[in-house]
Amino acid sequence: MTGETPNSKGQPSIGRAALFGLCPRCGEPTLFDGIAQFAPKCGSCDLNYSAFNVGDGPAGFLTLIIGAVVVGLALWLEVKVAPPFWVHAVIWIPVVVGLVFYGLRAAKAALLYAEFNSEAGESRNKQ
Repeated sequence: MTGETPNSKGQPSIGRAALFGLCPRCGEPTLFDGIAQFAPKCGSCDLNYSAFNVGDGPAGFLTLIIGAVVVGLALWLEVKVAPPFWVHAVIWIPVVVGLVFYGLRAAKAALLYAEFNSEAGESRNKQ
């Protein structure tokens, strides 16, 4: 036996689960049913994703982090190059949208994975 428990067999790492939307139990890419919306359950192992309470924490942190990074980069670009306003719009609007959507997916998946591994409150009784 290699030290695996029955609950950890097939589990992806938290990084892989967050980046690729993998189920924390079986590792199949079934976590999301849209851009950043969880599927009701895993199509492979029937893990009930609605039993986990991820909440709005990831969105709040992402707003602060992405906002600080983008404002810093936009200020740097303005000081160094001083491009017209439309250049800022063409650069930063797609960057912000992409970072928010992908970052929200990754943050929500990481939090769900952490809740699953720690058998957090609500999810214990509903799996």
